[in-house]
Amino acid sequence: MDIKRSGSRPSGKGPTDYFTGSVRIDPLLEAAVPARVRGAHVTFEPGARTAWHTHPLGQTLIVTSGLGWAQREGGPIEEIRPGDVVWFPPDEKHWHGATATAAMSHIAIQEALDGNTVTWMEKVTDQQYAAKTEAKG
Repeated sequence: MDIKRSGSRPSGKGPTDYFTGSVRIDPLLEAAVPARVRGAHVTFEPGARTAWHTHPLGQTLIVTSGLGWAQREGGPIEEIRPGDVVWFPPDEKHWHGATATAAMSHIAIQEALDGNTVTWMEKVTDQQYAAKTEAKG
């Protein structure tokens, strides 16, 4: 048994190469080989979001607070709320983050394939992100 005590691992900032806006990442788990699961609690301030990305074995998001948006390539921007569980299948291009006016936090869980959990791509443009705000207006 291995217990990681709350507060024993430092929070980190979401790297600007992969995130737009203010994002905090709190590590939760990284299972030892042969297990592959990894997870973090991620907090997005209003307007913050990931870049487009994929996961080789998929990703599960569990929204814990706030109000967010998620989108798969070619689909509409979907609203996500606390208690929602979002599944992105392997290699599905997507992004997720806070809405323009509210922060959002989620637990992100994914598995590593040959040590890799994510492939980062281009950033979500302000125009792509604003499409949700304009559709509501």
